[in-house]
Amino acid sequence: MSDLKYPHLFEPIQVAGALFRNRLFSSPQGFYNLGPDLFPNDDMVAYFETKARGGFASVCVGDCIVDWKNGRHYDWLIPMDNPKMLPGLSKLASAVHRHGAVASAELSHAGMFAKASFDAGAPIKGPVNMAGKYGDVTAMTEEDIAHVVEAYGKAAAFAKQCGFGMVTIHGGHGWLIPQFWSGQINTRTDRWGGSFENRMRFPLAIVDSVRKAVGKGFPIEFRMSGSETNPDGYDIDEGIEFAKALDGKVDIIHVSTGNHEVLSATIITHPSMFLEDGCNVKYAAAIKKHVKTHVATVGAFTDPAHMEEVLASGQADIIELGRQTLADPDLPLKARAGRDDEINKCMRCSACFGNVGRHRIFYCAINPVVGHEDEARYLPPVREKKRVLVAGGGVAGMQAALTAAERGHSVTLCEKGGKLGGVLLCEDQISFKQKLKAYLEHQAHMLAKAPIEVRLNTEVTPEYARELRPDVIIAALGARPFVPPVKGIDGPNVLGAEEVYYHPERAGKRLVILGGGLVGIELGIHMAMLGRDVSIVEMLPELSVDNFSMHTLALLEQIGKLGIKVRTSTAVSEITPAGVTAKGPDGTLELPADTVVYAVGQKPLRDEAAALGGCAGEFYQLGDCVTPRNILAATQAAWTVARDIGR
Repeated sequence: MSDLKYPHLFEPIQVAGALFRNRLFSSPQGFYNLGPDLFPNDDMVAYFETKARGGFASVCVGDCIVDWKNGRHYDWLIPMDNPKMLPGLSKLASAVHRHGAVASAELSHAGMFAKASFDAGAPIKGPVNMAGKYGDVTAMTEEDIAHVVEAYGKAAAFAKQCGFGMVTIHGGHGWLIPQFWSGQINTRTDRWGGSFENRMRFPLAIVDSVRKAVGKGFPIEFRMSGSETNPDGYDIDEGIEFAKALDGKVDIIHVSTGNHEVLSATIITHPSMFLEDGCNVKYAAAIKKHVKTHVATVGAFTDPAHMEEVLASGQADIIELGRQTLADPDLPLKARAGRDDEINKCMRCSACFGNVGRHRIFYCAINPVVGHEDEARYLPPVREKKRVLVAGGGVAGMQAALTAAERGHSVTLCEKGGKLGGVLLCEDQISFKQKLKAYLEHQAHMLAKAPIEVRLNTEVTPEYARELRPDVIIAALGARPFVPPVKGIDGPNVLGAEEVYYHPERAGKRLVILGGGLVGIELGIHMAMLGRDVSIVEMLPELSVDNFSMHTLALLEQIGKLGIKVRTSTAVSEITPAGVTAKGPDGTLELPADTVVYAVGQKPLRDEAAALGGCAGEFYQLGDCVTPRNILAATQAAWTVARDIGR
């Protein structure tokens, strides 16, 4: 009998002759911080190596395009038909393998969604002639089909040559393969379409081509959507039939869900914070009842106990993690050692997606090392250990204290209030922000475990700081809500967002929220879930949200679902006992409200922080007391400042 806390999770599994050390796989993720030549660089190697070092059994490099000319949806993906990629990919595969993990390459073709290829002058090709999202789609000819089938085989052989120990055929999320097996799209009348058997011919031809290229003793994973989770896509019943056709022909059936090009489905593929943990396991469980091939599940897993239960109950054979590998790439090592309390669990805030969309770089709001893995590997040792005073126990202060202590400094953290967490404590009771609450509690727990002196109910004044005589002061005092200069703002029917978060019972039935940023929107959703009638008023032409973030899609879906009224390009001129007077695109309007809530930003406590500047030889301000931004900005600044002390 195993002495491990999670015996199923850490039971090795042999697949097509390859040994995987446990059942935790790092699911396919692209890496887009590449130069114009697209050669894998040291940043890319470090990004994937970190996951292997953390104990994952397999680490998959996503978005490896088999046909660069015709099949790429972005210009910053990996061209598997370019032999110049050999040294870079070989170095990457070696970095993963030498830590005991199996490196996998995800082979993909965008088909009728190959926007970047189209923009470069290539025709858009898919199963049939049709009007497509990016232009007219031309039906693939026999020659086109043969070319793509061969391209998959060549790409698989190239991956094996580079040292990858597995290939993952991307047959999900609406790309070329599911375009062919979709009965809604593929209405061809030749041997490649129409009947189920004909629609499966193309995917199976690709599998055969890949198998011929890599041989029997080399694992092939096939990634599919169990259901496309949208009215125009296929459902789980069809997904089961697709999986049955693959059974025995591939070695792992990796069951994801959704369609990349359908926004409502994308936030199920990458579950939003409004969905429960493991929300997509039901699709893998349904398919596993009908196949003998190993089945992998993916989607919003963070808790090893939950993952163990999924495996023990026979719902899947393998658990694949995506965003959680960013939040804590050491999850396997910690779970295996029974150190569950140290696992940093993904909040599903989608800061990672937002930054990939904006900068083509993965960053994680709660793991500041992500995006800096290469430099983190080579941090010089601290030459001088110092006494560090951190003023403020919010997100920035907690991260600064933890990093400084990890680097060997003597750290004291003082928090004016009676609990760590700062301004975000007001969101403790929000149903869809429980992951945020867990993160704050995790940071407080890690502080308690570290050699850090934490002093609550302690305000750091200049006098107090001088008494402690620190070598370094880090001021992370935060910010306070900004009160807009609107006539009637001091009325009895007006509350700040923070007060409503803490005391929702003080708000009436009808709410008008001033401010269409993240705070105002999330508060509006929270109050609508509690049964309030909510309107959001924003001065700008659009809501002030991150247009690159997957979280924004989830917020907009909730706004529509809950019937929240949004008025943009609208400025409030007066608050009255009856509600709000505002000017919008159609002139002056009256918005009735029992309660008016302002959520128009934060005012940084810069003066309070600056007052501590002369109390130590080294002084740093960070977080919201510099400029109110977000958790990502706070943790990255805190990690960077603290790691440089004593260098």
